[in-house]
Order: sequence, then C-alpha cells, then structure tokens
Amino acid sequence: MDKSFREDYNKLGGKDRGSGQHFCCWQCDESLTGQRYVLRDDHPYCIKCYESVFANSCEECSKIIGIDSKDLSYKDKHWHEACFSCSKCRQSLVDKQFGSKSEKIYCGNCYDAQFASRCDGCSEIFKAGTKKMEYKTRQWHEKCFACVVCKTPIGTKSFIPREQEIYCANCYEEKFATRCVKCNKIITSGGVTYKNEPWHRECFTCSNCSTSLAGQRFTSREDKPFCADCFGELFAKRCYSCKKPITGIGGTRFISFEDRHWHNDCFMCASCQSSLVGRGFITDGEDIICPDCAKAKLM
Repeated sequence: MDKSFREDYNKLGGKDRGSGQHFCCWQCDESLTGQRYVLRDDHPYCIKCYESVFANSCEECSKIIGIDSKDLSYKDKHWHEACFSCSKCRQSLVDKQFGSKSEKIYCGNCYDAQFASRCDGCSEIFKAGTKKMEYKTRQWHEKCFACVVCKTPIGTKSFIPREQEIYCANCYEEKFATRCVKCNKIITSGGVTYKNEPWHRECFTCSNCSTSLAGQRFTSREDKPFCADCFGELFAKRCYSCKKPITGIGGTRFISFEDRHWHNDCFMCASCQSSLVGRGFITDGEDIICPDCAKAKLM
C-alpha cells in the first residue's frame, strides 16, 4: 500500500471503500459485497441510503420513488408512473398530452373543460392550433366571427360592433343607417334635419315649386315646407297698398286695421305720402290720411 493510498484509507476511518475486501456504502459504511448498490458521483451507496438521500417523493402519494420505480417528472415535481394521472378524472397521463393549473395536472379533455377559453359565438372551447378572431376582450372561432344578420363570416373584411353584436358594413347600413324621410334611401353624408327628421339636401324642397330649401329661408304650413315666394303667393296676407304678400319672413313688420293690412313701408297717407307708422290717422272712404291732411281737407 503506497503512502497516498494509506493517507486516504486513514481519513476514511480505516476502511478501504474501494477495495474488493472492504467495499462499503458511502453513507452508512455497511458492506456492499454481494449487495445491490448504486453509484452516484463515483461513490457507492446501498439501496436504502440512496433512496433516503437522493430519491424523490411522489407528488401524489408522498412516498419515495425507489430505484425499482419509474420516476416521471414535470416542473420539478415527481410521480410514480402509476400515480401520474389526471387530478380530476384520474386517467393515466403516461405518454399522453396534459396541462397544468394551480399546481395540478389534468388530461387534455379535463383541462379544456375547466380552463380553456371559449368562443363568444358558439361557447365551444378553442382547441390547440385553432385560429382565433379577437376584438377587444372577446374572441371567436374563425367561422363564428360572422355578421349577426346575414351570418357571413367577417374574415378580414370591415365590420361594425353594436351592443355586443357584430355586423358587416352592408347589414349595418340596412339596419341602422339614417334614411331620408322622402326617398327612404340611406344618407351617407351631409343631409338636413327638419322637425327632427332627416332629409337628403336634394330631397328637402319646397312643397309647391320643388326648389331646394337647403341653406335657404323657408317656412311651413301644415308641416310642409315652402320657399318664401310660394308661401307668400299661396298663404300670406296681401298689402292693401302694393298688393304684394306680407310674408313676415326675415322679421318684416306690418300694420293691420280692420280687415286690411299694409307693409310698414306702405302704410302712408294717401294725400301727402308721409308714413303713418306710429302716428294717428283718419279714414277717408277707402283711404287713410294723416291728421294734417284731414284738417286741410275740411277747411
């Protein structure tokens, strides 16, 4: 026995752990001659010590996974082969796809049933590899992401959401777009509102002459719009002096006396042509005259 071997031999308590005569467990020093043992880091261990020091505990049954058992591991956890099963249905997961959630493992069916996201259209799960169509916090199968009216899949086309429903552009316009009360066609831009109802600009016309009223002065009678000229010709009082309509549009003021009416500018003395607005006047037959002309006529 050379010097260096004798020193190592003495450090090991007088036993030569590597010799054929004194082949002992590195942990308990029991002889391994004729016994089963395990080498780890070039050191021999008896089965009992190896399992006590190095073997993993089963996540399911908490028992040691001995050297005679297959050790299945996932994310630093270990199971006996017989214990590696779905936490819900107990089906064996050996050589099968599985998922994990909250420190538990599940077979594919149980995982999907409990945790997989579901389509907002058909409520079925999204299986692995299934294409999702997403909008804000909602998601659909590609075939389920369709217009609620015509059922046509949206795909990459434009769509319009309204109250949790999805519409293609055509169906949305048909169902919700503003329509002209005259022609019933969709108003795509501009338009005029009259009595809280929408009109195309070209449809909002005088009820008598069909002249466009968009941006023009107009008035109404019996809920029908008329341009100023037509309203005056059809419905306005007429000035006793000039015989033209007194429309009142634009703030025009007029004078009434008995059953006769005058524009302010037409209300003048029949003799001297001075304005009688705000002055006293006297009737002279069908005429009206100012007090001065009345005096002169009596003298």
